[in-house]
Amino acid sequence: MDTKASEKITSSRKWKIEKYLNRKDYESGKPYEVSEFEGNIILDEGANAMWTLIAGGAETAFNATNSYLGVGDSNAAESSSQTGLQATTNKFYKGMNSGYPQYGTDRKIVFKSDFTENEANFAWNEFTVANGNSDSAKNLNRKVSAQGTKSSGQIWTLTLTIQTQ
Repeated sequence: MDTKASEKITSSRKWKIEKYLNRKDYESGKPYEVSEFEGNIILDEGANAMWTLIAGGAETAFNATNSYLGVGDSNAAESSSQTGLQATTNKFYKGMNSGYPQYGTDRKIVFKSDFTENEANFAWNEFTVANGNSDSAKNLNRKVSAQGTKSSGQIWTLTLTIQTQ
């Protein structure tokens, strides 16, 4: 009789950007483009923070107060040893929209932030979720994907859904 049991956890990571030309379009829910892409790499610092939180250790939680979605213009390849966004100057961390992150059902967590007219106006090439709004925060993951250049006056909404299967 085989007494070995195993379970493999897999997850999907879905990113979505809703792009609005201006506040009027944003308020009426009419994006000019919706971009969806998948994947990311879990960063060592993020994995270590998760395990610390699960074990009840001292770590900053990825909650409504501390969670930030970050965007930057670097296209440096993803590596688990990185500590967040790789952009030198063009990077921006934005706090959660009200009611986010959403978690506790359907084996998922959803992070969502609105980048308003005068925020993150540069090429969006890299993405992360962090437990703070600076380079000293712990970044859970990093994704590299060229998603266009946000211009002044536009509002872009970024959503990350992580779901285990």
